[in-house]
Amino acid sequence: MAALLAACASGPDYRKPALDMPAAWKVEAPWRAGTPNDGAPKGPWWKGFNDPELDRLQEQALAGSPTLAIAGARLAQSRAALASVSAALYPQVGLAARDVRTRITENRPLTGYATRNFSVTQTDLAGTLTVGYEADLSGRVRRSIEGARATAQQSAADFENIRLLLTADLATAYFNLRALDIELDVLARSLELQRRALGLAATRHDLGATSGLDVAQQQALLDSTLTQVDVLKKQRGQFEHAIATLTGTAAPLFSIAPQVKLLTPPPVPVGVPSDVLERRPDVAAAERAMAAANAQVGVASSAFYPSIQLGGFAGREGRTLPLVFDAPSLIWSLGAAVAMPLFDGGRIQANVDNASAGYEATVANYRRVVLSAMQEVEDGITGLAALERAHEQALAATASAAKVLDLATSRYEGGISTYLDVITAQQGLLNSERLAAQLSGQRLLTAVFLVKALGGDWAGAQALATK
Repeated sequence: MAALLAACASGPDYRKPALDMPAAWKVEAPWRAGTPNDGAPKGPWWKGFNDPELDRLQEQALAGSPTLAIAGARLAQSRAALASVSAALYPQVGLAARDVRTRITENRPLTGYATRNFSVTQTDLAGTLTVGYEADLSGRVRRSIEGARATAQQSAADFENIRLLLTADLATAYFNLRALDIELDVLARSLELQRRALGLAATRHDLGATSGLDVAQQQALLDSTLTQVDVLKKQRGQFEHAIATLTGTAAPLFSIAPQVKLLTPPPVPVGVPSDVLERRPDVAAAERAMAAANAQVGVASSAFYPSIQLGGFAGREGRTLPLVFDAPSLIWSLGAAVAMPLFDGGRIQANVDNASAGYEATVANYRRVVLSAMQEVEDGITGLAALERAHEQALAATASAAKVLDLATSRYEGGISTYLDVITAQQGLLNSERLAAQLSGQRLLTAVFLVKALGGDWAGAQALATK
């Protein structure tokens, strides 16, 4: 009967819901299948970009980020809660001592009209050892521990997810900053070219070869480029401040020197979708939330069944200290208490329905997280391939724009074309170079997005960097 009661009361066993998973991603060359290994550490994935400055900032963020410290404290809380709940599996043993001096009034109510009350003052000395234990026939304790364990595992997955988001956000801000450094360098070189062109136009105007319109047009282009420099410097400052906050440093005390360095994304191996589900910490957290919610259904269902408390104590009690050690001073108690609800107005059933609805919500959330993960990985794969082609085309367009500028300048100096052709060629070259710089930055950002979508490093960034 006890076994049958436990089986009925402990609620449904947790089973992860099955999802329809595609066999593989829609990949383009040079993508290849990875070698999944969920037990391996995710590792410092950012080292695959081969940037020492980024490596230093990531280590600083992992050591000083308040956000990561909060997640670590919550993980410690959940593990302590699991230890607290697990203690219910064992008997609770306590030691108690009492030394009380009591005076009883003679004016208290009579226990019998034939007997007179007297005022009594006496001492009560007692020492007892108490033992208590809950017989978990209904499965309440077992399901509570199961739920606490799932919650602790969810907190661990949340910690890994926050760590991944922190490093990805830092890499995103850093690559945005470096992309702006490249753009600012493009503008600096364009300003040098435009100032030389302004000098040429002014010289030809002073010689009477051209009108003042050429000088005014070149000056307008120069002023427009200077305006763009100020806008980009403002954006760079914002990314620099974001990096300071992510690394746990006050923004006024933080700075990163400009650096023009062309970075390329590391090769990111892609596994099948089911492997991604095992790797992504947010998916793992959603799955552990389902397990915790399922355990709560069992806890709520256990209230329908009897609660059995076993307990007892043993000790000695006497009026004086010598009497405490006499044989007649021995006291003890041993027994069991059983409680079972008979009528509660539907309260227990409502609690079960509430827990069941909570479980269904976690199932729906799990499906949502999985579908979002699939979308993010597919977006990253197709996006990175498209950006690769676009960047190559932008480099070709830049080379063509440089040739156009050379031809336009030569024709203008020879008096064949107007200065408007030179202005147009200068603007075209500037736009092409800036577009190439922006696409280079977008490739890096998309690579970070894909690494985040895949749940972090796959087989070690150092291994990827050496390939």
